[in-house]
Amino acid sequence: MEVNDASSRILAGLLETRTGQQLTISRRWRIETALKSLMRERDIATLDQLIAILVAGREPGLAEEVVDALLNNETYFYRDRAPFDLLLNGALRRLERTRSAEKKLNIWCAGCSTGQEVYSLAMAFAEDKIRWQGWKIDIVGTDVSRGAIDRARAGLYSQFEVQRGLPVLQMIRWFEEEPGQQWRIASRIRDSVRFQQHSLAEPPPRPGKFDVILCRNVLLYFSPEMRRKVFDKLASASAADAILMLGAGETVIGQTEQFASDPDHRGLYMRRDESLVPPSRRSVLG
Repeated sequence: MEVNDASSRILAGLLETRTGQQLTISRRWRIETALKSLMRERDIATLDQLIAILVAGREPGLAEEVVDALLNNETYFYRDRAPFDLLLNGALRRLERTRSAEKKLNIWCAGCSTGQEVYSLAMAFAEDKIRWQGWKIDIVGTDVSRGAIDRARAGLYSQFEVQRGLPVLQMIRWFEEEPGQQWRIASRIRDSVRFQQHSLAEPPPRPGKFDVILCRNVLLYFSPEMRRKVFDKLASASAADAILMLGAGETVIGQTEQFASDPDHRGLYMRRDESLVPPSRRSVLG
């Protein structure tokens, strides 16, 4: 499949318009791999034919399928275990103290892809049940991809996906084997979380104020301007003492004035004191 510059630009424009994500020149090698299966299923012989259908607008659903295929849905259970341990055994201790009266935590996993991050958190809370006894913990996972959210809600994963990052004991405890070497996460865990198709350019999901936000390996695909807007959205959705976790290759430094490094937990971030944010940046973009 030959991918010329014109085709690349059209597909990159479609992706950015629908999701805010950029398909930079360095990532355009993914086009052929990402679209090959979709074109085969749709009986589309060439990329030029695909582009012609998209431009003509004869099949509205095809554009969404193309965008879904172009998105990088790379994820796995307990991805980068160290940040999870830092969050669960470090930063959350502070929220335990400040929320001890109401015993409620609202957690948002933004850009959750097929749900492994959300279920990793749910399993971790379930396995520490004495610590969290009596707490109401609401975990919502969102992603711009409808296909990814559908898979997340189903909680059904291949043998490879389950074994990737998940210890055997947790696999046995929380998953049930289904035909075709598929594994479905236990209904107790599945029913404890919720998923929603959502773009980071939109207002945050309910309840609108979160104690913990995970937005990992998403921002690096946005333009600097879009990244600033997303940080503003995340700030508007954060409680005053909320915790923000980004991906290993992401930072707030030079990107936003809304968040600062957590002095007690390196690699995590907190809302910056409002008094330190210039007045021109205090109004969150709508």
